[in-house]
Amino acid sequence: MGINVGKVDRGVRLIVAVVLVALGVSGVLSGAFAIAGYVVAAIALVTGLVRICPLWSVCKINTVKR
Repeated sequence: MGINVGKVDRGVRLIVAVVLVALGVSGVLSGAFAIAGYVVAAIALVTGLVRICPLWSVCKINTVKR
């Protein structure tokens, strides 16, 4: 499985992760919504850092410019 997350996509994922964690920590999201936000943030952070998205591999999506 090769890299399939491009620079812009990576930036968006990292920003989304930071925003979701900030919303959870600040109390804007609470309960089940906070937990869901943390899970989505963790997935976005990991896929943004390693630049590999397994779901996109299955869907044959690649945002890396060649």
